[in-house]
Amino acid sequence: MSDLAVQVKDLGKRYRIGGTKTRYKTLRSSIAGSLTAPVKRLGHAFQGEDSANGDHSQFWALQDISFSVNRGEVVGIIGHNGAGKSTLLKILSRITLPTRGFAEIYGRVGSLLEVGTGFHPELTGRENIFLNGAILGMTREEITRKLDEIIAFAEVEQFINTPVKHYSSGMGLRLGFAVAAHLEPEILVVDEVLAVGDAAFQKKCLGKMGEVAKEGRTVLFVSHNMAAVSALCTRGILLKKGQIVADGPVNDVISRYMEMNAANASIPLSDRTDRRGNGRFRFTNVTFLNENGEVVPGGVSGQPLTIVLDYVAADGKKARDVDAFIAFFGSFGELLFAPHVRLARGAFDEIPPKGQMICRIPKLPLTPGYYRFSLEMGISPDYLIDSIEDAGTLFVEPGDFYGTGYLPLRQHMKAVMVEHQWEIVDSDHTIV
Repeated sequence: MSDLAVQVKDLGKRYRIGGTKTRYKTLRSSIAGSLTAPVKRLGHAFQGEDSANGDHSQFWALQDISFSVNRGEVVGIIGHNGAGKSTLLKILSRITLPTRGFAEIYGRVGSLLEVGTGFHPELTGRENIFLNGAILGMTREEITRKLDEIIAFAEVEQFINTPVKHYSSGMGLRLGFAVAAHLEPEILVVDEVLAVGDAAFQKKCLGKMGEVAKEGRTVLFVSHNMAAVSALCTRGILLKKGQIVADGPVNDVISRYMEMNAANASIPLSDRTDRRGNGRFRFTNVTFLNENGEVVPGGVSGQPLTIVLDYVAADGKKARDVDAFIAFFGSFGELLFAPHVRLARGAFDEIPPKGQMICRIPKLPLTPGYYRFSLEMGISPDYLIDSIEDAGTLFVEPGDFYGTGYLPLRQHMKAVMVEHQWEIVDSDHTIV
């Protein structure tokens, strides 16, 4: 048997943007139309790419992608939002077809790309397990042998005979991953969907993927968590604007990704085009102020820091119930903390068309070093206005965080410092 698990050659996926959607034609309407005009081509849902009617552009989500994956390899696929990661996995999972090139899969594929992917909402959790197993080509006996293990892993015993349309997103995610990982696929494909779960579930899933890898099965893993990618994967593939820019040992590829992040962070916010959201409001600048209100390039551990976010409305109008946050990340992309408008005060009741959002951190908890941050603004609960990944970097200088005149030892300086107190009592006054 060949050692090849995945073979991708000159793969490309194109989408059309702004095409004019037309009604499907019927034979009757075409015959009626032929009485006064020549017969036209039948049955196009959208105008063709060469049509003179309408003005639509083309977007290549993937371009000239070529790589191969051997059996037993654990490959992390990384890149910024919009790089083409999810599109690639959908093609490999046979959910969508490529525009050109090909992708060959040698073995059964278990995929978890979105919550509830492959589930029929009217069927119960138990019935969906058997449905997914049948799709993977497994016999009923094979599925039955794994059934109890799947249910126990997903922790949905109480609801296993309930239609999945009544499941919460977390329940659907747990069952979806359990099915994908336990029904013995030769190739396991997992997208960033794991980020939806809680910390305990993420740890559980990463542990299971590690077990799958040790069993010699192939894993393709998409994530923005570089610590998880580094721990789980041996090889990395970095995508940028639909193309492969790095393919090799995972830590080398992660280093290249971090270099790209630093380059993006140096671009002024007003010039950033790699942003998501409807664009009604846009972040245009970020400024750091010290406790005296002076503009500074970074912060000091344990000292106050004010972050000023300039924004402007594209339509010149006010907005209500606006939420925003700043997310700070460590060197491997791990989220450290995220000052959040809704957590601190509830959403802004109303914001003017142009202004500044000001976030005050009374005691910066970061240890010395460089940190990346991302920005996001939206209207609750799921109306995304503007989102910029790797919006900039914050340099933190050493400071007397604890007010004792001592700095933590280097081996104790990880990502964050926490305010705390110590005391000692004699044996006659023990607390417990």
